Amino acid sequence: MASSSTYVPPKVWQPAPSGGAFANINRPVSGPTHEKALPIGKHPLQLYSQGTPNGVKVTVMLEELLALGHAGAEYDAWLIRIGEGDQFSSGFVEVNPNSKIPALLDRSGETPVRVFESGSILLYLAEKFGALLPRDAATCTEALNWLFWQMGSAPFVGGGFGHFYAYAPEKFEYPINRYAMETKRQLDVLNRRLAENRYLAGEEYSIADIAAWPWYGWLVQGTLYGASEFLSVQDYTHVKRWADEIAARPAAIRGRKVNRTGNDGVAERHQASDLD
Repeated sequence: MASSSTYVPPKVWQPAPSGGAFANINRPVSGPTHEKALPIGKHPLQLYSQGTPNGVKVTVMLEELLALGHAGAEYDAWLIRIGEGDQFSSGFVEVNPNSKIPALLDRSGETPVRVFESGSILLYLAEKFGALLPRDAATCTEALNWLFWQMGSAPFVGGGFGHFYAYAPEKFEYPINRYAMETKRQLDVLNRRLAENRYLAGEEYSIADIAAWPWYGWLVQGTLYGASEFLSVQDYTHVKRWADEIAARPAAIRGRKVNRTGNDGVAERHQASDLD
């Protein structure tokens, strides 16, 4: 491996300009950077997010619930422009002290309930509405196995492979190889599972599929990081079959449009009712 220099870590780390797509919002501390209240709409659920893979998990879930007839799943979707630091507003930090999208505020009861982390939101909604989580104990556990697998695995795909392959200011062989190998290993894990099962928990579509699809489904469909050829995604035929099936679901089509930003950075959708 060729290298013009070797980095020697200092005894005490200090922040330094790093460049890259998200350098302007990365910082080593938490908490708000500015005072700004979050907007509140008319529906029971208030979603603060952006149409990233993690954000789309929740909008697909909400659209699936609405498609199943759960009127209580009506929501207002508010765009949080993560590239501009909206997630560091005082209002957002109150809902999610970790300053990451998505964040949900359930105002259907007397006391609002905040829910953050995409996996937690999916599980909360599944339990609240009694949907998209198998009732059989063994199958439910299998769905949760894959839900938490996705939550633990996707950072290697996004913050690892995606960052160094697509977003880092310079390309380095070691981290790209390291995370490409792990991404392909994860795709193989999914491919083997889906070779024998229609969905991740078995024959029943669940929150496990909703969680995994925007990451691994988009990857094999060529809409994530522009890395299809590099990762030879055509080899994962069972993942591709599963991804295409979910992509064709009307709720997935609608959910993918919510809080999507165009080239001008303006949200394409703000209200669930706008999708009709």
